[in-house]
Amino acid sequence: MQGEPVTDRPGHAYAEAGVSIEAGDKAVELMKGWVEKARRPEMIGGIGGFAGLFDASALKDYDRPLLATSADGVGTKVAIAQALDKHDTIGFDLVGMLVDDLVVCGAEPLFLTDYIATGRVVPERIAAIVKGIAEACVAAGCALIGGETAEHPGLLGPDDYDVAGSTTGVVEADRLLGPGRVRPGDAVIAMEASGLHSNGYSLVRHVLLGGAGWTLDRHVEDLGRTLGEELLEPTRIYAKACLALAAATDTHAMSHVTGGGLAANLERVLPVEVDVTIERGTWTPQPVFDLVRQVGGVSQADLEQTLNCGVGMVALTSAGDVEEALRVLGLHGVRAWVAGEVTGAGSGRVRLVGNHPGW
Repeated sequence: MQGEPVTDRPGHAYAEAGVSIEAGDKAVELMKGWVEKARRPEMIGGIGGFAGLFDASALKDYDRPLLATSADGVGTKVAIAQALDKHDTIGFDLVGMLVDDLVVCGAEPLFLTDYIATGRVVPERIAAIVKGIAEACVAAGCALIGGETAEHPGLLGPDDYDVAGSTTGVVEADRLLGPGRVRPGDAVIAMEASGLHSNGYSLVRHVLLGGAGWTLDRHVEDLGRTLGEELLEPTRIYAKACLALAAATDTHAMSHVTGGGLAANLERVLPVEVDVTIERGTWTPQPVFDLVRQVGGVSQADLEQTLNCGVGMVALTSAGDVEEALRVLGLHGVRAWVAGEVTGAGSGRVRLVGNHPGW
């Protein structure tokens, strides 16, 4: 027997199933202003179409343009944003994870698309997330060219969401950075992280929120702020600084320090015939890293295989260009230092030696 329609109001049946077309439309209206701020001249049109458009004729100025692409998410850091009901910084984490994977090969980020899945569309919350993404795109110099917000009732809780995205960039073929350029004698230039960035939050939450039973509103003297404020510190975006570094110096490779830690990520850009030695004594990680180590009884080996331990990006630069490299990075607000050296007759491995001051 065919059922009678409950109402003639459009969208009622979908709303009964937990999906609000009206809320989705309102979210789009609220985010339009932020998306408009994250434009490049090559971007055509605005949001609302089925696909984002980018004028590729800009690539005619390249002799041999190589396109680079990256996809990523933020991981369990979103659980902190949801618990604190603060959603306007998580976009920096997403963009940082995406564009800083591109720049390690020397590619300039051109455009980015995002994907937000949520159990219930709350327009103001979606707009706050997109605001952070747009502001981070401006910081990275790329366009927010499109995205998708999907409402998944029954799959995600009403206040749950996850964010992911992809980005595309371009690099001139003869400017491509990577293992083939690395030479013995290159300096290892470490760039300071803003904090935990967006990796290892399952460990951090397990140690501090689970094992220690701390609350996010707990003021932690060593941190100088609440635990929640520390854990939501946005990921540093290195894109513009690293592109300037590559343009001004003889930099051979770069490594974005994300999941797996400093050694494992740096090994990804080493040729098999060299090794790298890094001196821990050249920097003091931010207090949050020592906090996780001591409160959780986490070994240094486990810590270094999970967290960035204060170094978010690394460049392998010709020793003769070290002074200029540090100057350029400083002009872009990135604190950097020489943390080690590339040595010959190796096997593509990274060795960390010594101890951090005070550890």
